[in-house]
Formats: sequence, structure tokens, C-alpha cells
Amino acid sequence: MVTVPVFVGLDYHQESVQVCILDSQGELLANRTCANDCGAIAEFVGRHGERVQAAVESCSGAANLAEELVRWAGWSVDLAHPGFVARMKQNPDKTDLHDARVLADLERVGYLPRVWLAPEPVRKLRQLVRYRQQLVGRRRDTKLRIRAVLREQRCGAPAELSPWTRAWRCWLRKDAPLSEQGRWVIEQHLRELERLAEDLRTVEARLQQVTATDPEVLRLLAQPGIGPVTAWTLRAEIGRFDRFRSGKQLARFCGLSPKNASSGQRQADAGLIRAANPQLRAVLIEAAHRLGRLDPRWRALAQRLRTAGKPGSVVAAAVANRWVRWLFHQMQAA
Repeated sequence: MVTVPVFVGLDYHQESVQVCILDSQGELLANRTCANDCGAIAEFVGRHGERVQAAVESCSGAANLAEELVRWAGWSVDLAHPGFVARMKQNPDKTDLHDARVLADLERVGYLPRVWLAPEPVRKLRQLVRYRQQLVGRRRDTKLRIRAVLREQRCGAPAELSPWTRAWRCWLRKDAPLSEQGRWVIEQHLRELERLAEDLRTVEARLQQVTATDPEVLRLLAQPGIGPVTAWTLRAEIGRFDRFRSGKQLARFCGLSPKNASSGQRQADAGLIRAANPQLRAVLIEAAHRLGRLDPRWRALAQRLRTAGKPGSVVAAAVANRWVRWLFHQMQAA
């Protein structure tokens, strides 16, 4: 059995995995399709070497396969950033054989753009957090549909009723001047809102149970201005704060850093960077709005920016950026 390392690129698909094996000199040893099974892949690669350094593009299901290969086969497996890998291919053609070989070669020369392989508990927490986000999105869409029906039928609620309160919903069900079909549609939407509210209570109770003893979540909840939803989202999407080198790097990961649009003598920003998790960024922007009202330090920062003529969206993003950088050091010191 050969004891020198071999370098493996895994082009992941739901039913199969293209496996490319290179030696330390870049010579092709094998490149074939295997079943999407940890044992089958390990058995095939094991014919060519015992020490394995593998790479697989980060996608749905790839993290589970990578962890199985680390745990059961003893491999060293890196997740690769698919966007950066695509830009590094420099080839208009796309085939599974070529994609797997590119991954193996990038792993061999040390140029693989790596991303963090989250441990299984964090990935499971992400499932719950993202399911909750889906329910919130459905609730928002349902409310927009109700508003659309009211606009279409030119129904305005009494000024003293705040939207979505119990009194407002009672008016909507009983007193709103709706047509017969419009009232029926509104009733279906209101029932959907009630179902979604129950589902949200259920998933939040499960999140509370799952994270009750999580030390990272408990430390987040101890920070001023952080509630359960913010703590769950930060824990699920960031995972560990110590995997970042600085608070600035963490803020960029969260999508809170301005995008540079400078050229020559012109120095300018072009809004926030787009390569980030939109749900994570939204939660942090919402937290910044709360901090701007509740915490004297961040309220003073927000006031200075408003006095300088900055719009509210820029103020919230700036507060979120500074707060995340501050939070990085707080979590490191805890």
C-alpha cells in the first residue's frame, strides 16, 4: 500500500460523486463516478493511498459527506467556496471529470479557497433557525396578501385601530366592508396566520430546548440588546467566533462592511457587500435599530451619524458593523 499522500477532488451530486485522485506530482491516478456513499468512496480511494487530503465544494449535503469521511475514513477533508472555485477554473467547459480534477489540484498545491466545516450540532441548529425564518417569511407574505385585498376593495380601517392587533383583526373579520368573495379570501388568510403563529411557537420552543445548555448561546444572551432570536441566528450562522481573526473579518462575513468602489483619485463606497447571508445581515440590522434606542453608546453613535447627514439605512448598517466588531472581542474575552 502506498503511504505517500494522495489528493482527492469530490464533485458532489445527490445520487453520485465524481472522484478524482492525483499524486503529489499532479499525475492522474483515477477519475471515476462512485455512489454517494462514504464506504464506496473510501474503498475506491483506498486502493491508491492511505493518506488522503480531499476537497469538495460546499453545497447541500456536502458537509455531511465530508464529516463522514473525516470520522469513519480518517481523511483530511476541506470544503471549498464554490464561487471562488468557479472563477479559478478558467475554462468555459464544465464536466464532472474536470470539476473534480480542479478540486484535487487546488488541494494539492494549497490554493483551495476553504470555507468552515461546521460541526453537526451547528448544522442541525441551522435547520431549525432557517425553518423558523421560512415561517416568518410565509407570515409576512400572508399579511401582504391581506393588505392587497383591502387595497383592491378600498377598505380602510378606523384610525384608532393599530394593524394586526386583536381589535384590528376583529374589525377585519366582522365589520370591514368586503365583498362576499373578498371576505372568504380574508378568512382563509387569517386562518393561515393563526396556523403560522402556532408553528412559530412550536419551533421557538424547540429552539429554546435545543440551546438551553449551549454555552455560546448563553453568552450571547448575556450581552445587552440580544434576545433569543438574535442569539439563535448568530450561533447557527456564525458558529464559533474564534474562527475569525478579527472583528473586522467577522463584520465582513456578516455582510456589514461597505463595498469599495474606488478608481484612480475617486474614493467611494457602493453600499454593503453582497456576498453574505441575507438573513444574518437582516437580524443584525434589526438588532442595530434596537441598540440605537436602548444602549447609550450606540445611541450616541447613531446620533453623530444622523447629525452628519447620513440616512437611516446607513446609520443602522454602521451601528451594526461597529457592534459586531465589539461583540467579537466580548465573545473572545468571555
